[in-house]
Amino acid sequence: MDITIINGPNLNLLGKREPEVYGSQGFEGYLEALKAGYPNIDITHVQSNIEGEIIDALHAVGFSADGIILNAGAYTHTSVGIGDAIKAIETPVVEVHISNTFSREDFRHTSFITPNAKGLILGFGLDVYRLAVESFTAK
Repeated sequence: MDITIINGPNLNLLGKREPEVYGSQGFEGYLEALKAGYPNIDITHVQSNIEGEIIDALHAVGFSADGIILNAGAYTHTSVGIGDAIKAIETPVVEVHISNTFSREDFRHTSFITPNAKGLILGFGLDVYRLAVESFTAK
């Protein structure tokens, strides 16, 4: 099984950025532990602060991967293009957010991704990525 994690803007700063919201653990260390927990799954990771590169990453794996885990960060609430890219591909996408976006500012309550995603997992810290992997492995 092949799963690609795509992280959007500012997620390269996990562990440094607003630890009261996003926690103090960096993503790279978390990713290594996640991969170790699923040795039979090929988990790859892409991170970009650029909207078009996120769309390109979705296109690149959207017809070959078994699953995509997408944390589009702030683009969740602004990018019709990312929403359209998800609608255009065949690979199922699980939308994840580290924080509970519904307990934050009102603009974070809208997602252009959710209507085209297989599901939405939010508010469980970095564990949202593991829960998303589980969603692809569950029978």
